[in-house]
Amino acid sequence: MTLRKKPFALAALATLAFAVPAAAQDAPSFSFNLGAASDYVFRGVSQTDEHPEVFAGADLSMGQFYAGTWVSNVDFNDSTDAEFDLYAGFKPTVGLFSLDLGVLYYGYVDQPSGADLDYFEFKAAAALPLGPATLGAQAYYSPNYYSGMDHGFYYEVNGSISPTEKVSFSAALGRQEVSGAGDYTTWNVGVGYALTDHLGVDLRYHDTDKHSLGDTYGSRVAVSLKASF
Repeated sequence: MTLRKKPFALAALATLAFAVPAAAQDAPSFSFNLGAASDYVFRGVSQTDEHPEVFAGADLSMGQFYAGTWVSNVDFNDSTDAEFDLYAGFKPTVGLFSLDLGVLYYGYVDQPSGADLDYFEFKAAAALPLGPATLGAQAYYSPNYYSGMDHGFYYEVNGSISPTEKVSFSAALGRQEVSGAGDYTTWNVGVGYALTDHLGVDLRYHDTDKHSLGDTYGSRVAVSLKASF
């Protein structure tokens, strides 16, 4: 899929990004993150052919609006060697619910000619805080999905609980659906620990119901270390 197939999504991303300074009243806030993981697992599937990952990101927030970018190495057993994400959206609060409405662009560096890996997704998410716990749900829709497939839809329910300031437990159950073959269910459960105010570690088990699609869809445990500042 090429950018020419997605003019509406590209315009939506640009509109959200430029809306941040135009609509927000608060002073801008910048944050950065970088880290490493034993495996880059996205929706239950290894993006680095079960090899380590190094990643970094930057975010801008102004009131309810945000925009950012994130980069990582990938390994699809071809010439593709990096992923970069661009995203923007806003996070209003409605009653007890915190919402997140946005659009994301996934780009891939040095992909083979005709691979058509780049795609957009629209995001809608909601979270409900319940004391030390949080329950959430999110959905993503792509009109032109990864590798040229028409329509992709991912939806997920998740939850987390933080019994202490340093420890958090979380889990998620999701379903990826695409036009044609390739639908699968994924789940993960893990624990995070704050080593310092700016450094955290996460240990997580991932799995899917489609091991038949290859080793990258198999069960795995991944550990990641992330610094935020």
